[in-house]
Amino acid sequence: MLVKVCGLKRAEDVREAAELGVDFCGFIFHPQSPRAIAPARAAELDSGSCRRVGVFVDQGSEEILGIMETARLDFAQLHGRQSVDCALRIGAEKVIRVLWPERFASAGALQAEIDRHARACAYYLLDAGKRGGGSGRHLDWESLRELRFPHPWLLAGGLSADALTVALQACRPDGVDLNSGIEVAPGVKEAGRLREALLAARGERA
Repeated sequence: MLVKVCGLKRAEDVREAAELGVDFCGFIFHPQSPRAIAPARAAELDSGSCRRVGVFVDQGSEEILGIMETARLDFAQLHGRQSVDCALRIGAEKVIRVLWPERFASAGALQAEIDRHARACAYYLLDAGKRGGGSGRHLDWESLRELRFPHPWLLAGGLSADALTVALQACRPDGVDLNSGIEVAPGVKEAGRLREALLAARGERA
């Protein structure tokens, strides 16, 4: 089970995630987000062996690639209207494509969008709502069970330890994205909640 912790701003939260063996650490480069961080500040944060992900909303490929270099990023998580061509310019092997199931009128329409991005990403991330992220809302997990993904996919949307126990049984993602469900305030992670969520994700929670 892949685990990503997103919306990181504080050195102690990045350090805790790395020490707990999280696979991905996420930094948000969208100025309007309460979890936004400057690229230079993100570069200063020691993430150990975690793969580093940048979340991008309005930026184009040239700006994204510049921030990736500055912030020492391994992946670009595309949250906006970035096209397939934009993703290919970044490099498909470096792209996490975000999709919002609630935007689509049917599972078939969502499946078509998954297929459309297949050549231009390495991972998918499915989030709750119709835009943005970190809302704390949950997806209809059961509705995701029959989707077919050509690459690994991560589930997001208000995933606390309790929610994870149910969600993983309902839709069986390849990984999870933890953000608001382990926070005490936007961008402020709580170590105990993170540990509990990791135990749940790994099936080790009592």
